[in-house]
Amino acid sequence: MSTATQTKTEVAETAADTQWQTVHRIVLPVDGDMDTLPLYVDFNSAQRVVEESSRNSRSGAAVSAVTGNASSRSDFITGRREVRLSEHSRVSFGTYFNAFPASYWRAHNDVEQVRLTVETDAEATVVVYRSSARGTSNRVESLTTETGGVLSIDLPLKQFGDGGWYWFDLVSHASSVNLLNAQWSVPKPEGFVPGSVSIAVTTFNRPDFCVRHLSTFAESEELLAVMDRLIITDQGTKKVRDEEGYEEAAAVLGDKFRLVEQGNLGGSGGFARGMYETINDGTSTYCLLLDDDVMVETEGVLRAVQFADFTRTPTIVGGHMFNLYERSVLHTFGESINEWRFYWGPNQETKEGHDFSASNLRTTPWMHRRADVDFNGWWMCLIPTQIIRDIGLPLPVFIKWDDAEFGIRAKACGYKTVSLPGAAVWHMPWTEKDDTIDWQAYFHQRNRWVAAMIYSPYKKGGNLMKESFAVDVRHLLSMQYSAVELRLEALEDVLKGPGHLHDTIKTKLPEIRKRRSEFSDAQVSTDVGAFPSTQRVRPPKRGIMPSAPRSMPAAFTKAVTGAARQIMPVRDKALEHPEAVVPAMDARWWRLSQLDSALVSSADGTGASWYKRDNEKFRAMIARSLKLHKELLQKWDRLSVEYRNELPEYTSPAAWSETFAAMAVDPGTDKNA
Repeated sequence: MSTATQTKTEVAETAADTQWQTVHRIVLPVDGDMDTLPLYVDFNSAQRVVEESSRNSRSGAAVSAVTGNASSRSDFITGRREVRLSEHSRVSFGTYFNAFPASYWRAHNDVEQVRLTVETDAEATVVVYRSSARGTSNRVESLTTETGGVLSIDLPLKQFGDGGWYWFDLVSHASSVNLLNAQWSVPKPEGFVPGSVSIAVTTFNRPDFCVRHLSTFAESEELLAVMDRLIITDQGTKKVRDEEGYEEAAAVLGDKFRLVEQGNLGGSGGFARGMYETINDGTSTYCLLLDDDVMVETEGVLRAVQFADFTRTPTIVGGHMFNLYERSVLHTFGESINEWRFYWGPNQETKEGHDFSASNLRTTPWMHRRADVDFNGWWMCLIPTQIIRDIGLPLPVFIKWDDAEFGIRAKACGYKTVSLPGAAVWHMPWTEKDDTIDWQAYFHQRNRWVAAMIYSPYKKGGNLMKESFAVDVRHLLSMQYSAVELRLEALEDVLKGPGHLHDTIKTKLPEIRKRRSEFSDAQVSTDVGAFPSTQRVRPPKRGIMPSAPRSMPAAFTKAVTGAARQIMPVRDKALEHPEAVVPAMDARWWRLSQLDSALVSSADGTGASWYKRDNEKFRAMIARSLKLHKELLQKWDRLSVEYRNELPEYTSPAAWSETFAAMAVDPGTDKNA
């Protein structure tokens, strides 16, 4: 149903309606950042505008798509929820942050309808649209106010079974108009009680980001209304409490802020501490995990809480991740686990690295299909405390796979995860580094194996065994001996059983850093001029540089010939002078396997390492890898039972409490408690 323009009194009554809960409000950036603007508003004139109203026909003024340079300015934004349109202009809110994700509400809640309420100060038309799972757009209704005021319409959700969004366009007439606010509301069920949240941030030597979090949350009255406490777990040597501006920001939050200091237990240990503090406090309905190095859209936090308030059963509600350096680029729309490979990745129906400045929501059909996920990254993830109490805290694995495993564990216990569009943060991208060959290679390998042993539905872990060995071979062909060393140490620890997890979380990082530093491929120098000059010993065959194989047979042939070359003696001259300079983006096994040495730049471009082929290391490591994989194959069944049966113990608050106690920082373990 739709209603006509309301008076100011009626507006107040509508806002105070106790039968409806606002769950999604129009929000706008007020910092003038043009890079994020496409996520909030859309001035794309490709969509046909509303037909002329009889009023406009009488005046002879046609309503048209916005012209000029409005899409490249931000001065039309007059407030956090307000927009000013000049006469005969149009703006669409069919955007990432302002369209209503109807299919997600339809799938996970018992809500049957949603109410759109729009308030303007002058004559305007509101055109409501919905999309299908195929991405087709359908006009639903056109509402006009002649003097300004509030327009509202109740919209059904039953047709959004597989996907689709609602949104609206605002069209000005013969005079300018201000959008004063707009919101989407849903009916409250009987006995509805809104939840509250504790926000848990873990940090290591990023005190400036943490102080920014303090300020961001303190400035959001709406967020403070649902936030019980902000918990920052500081595991670094550069203390948050010593950062400029900390005292002032902490004072504003008062007893809503708690700073916990402990030794470095990685992301899993830091987030485990935040979850532990939240459930022990016993006040919050939810615990929101948030990375330290993110920029937060606070409206997204509110949406996650409000969505979770209406889910049929306790549900993990995650946010999406945008690139902090390319702010209109979305990392992924949803992630799942390939159980055969036992590896994470984007949902098959979605695409990675989508740029909204190139293709907005309305012109991206695949984004209208609902993406069902297995887990959500912990850059932003809301977890009901009921789930934490039921299934425990994260795996004690320092970093990597803690978020994925928790999502898989929750799913196995009957709890769903939703990656909710319109809830997101901006996070530093991983494109500037390759953490599969640095010290994190150990955690990538060990934690993937541990998770597979607990959850893989396939005999002996499916394809994991073959893929793991193939990755070792790939690194060896690339002269990346340090990565292989850490991966092999990881397998040796997996064989020790689950008892090693808590025992080593406190000591493993310095051990692997020390071990890795012994390899030349891990020694990065920022002074690239200090390396000897490159001297090519032998030109490429027929003058053609190696290229990526185009088929599996071709890849196999190149791998065999490359492996055969590894056992041959190394040319002496190659140990005195690098044979080539290889950019990080070209440092692939089929390129490096043809060289005896090379200067390889680091992924972040700050330095380079001198890779040197070592036939003795190759022989020893390939034999060691074969031996370990064979042993894991033989012991898979027994180890799988051990890791699975002991999971409730080593993820329990009691087990984590002992680890926290061992890593307590003295003095000042807990500030502002």
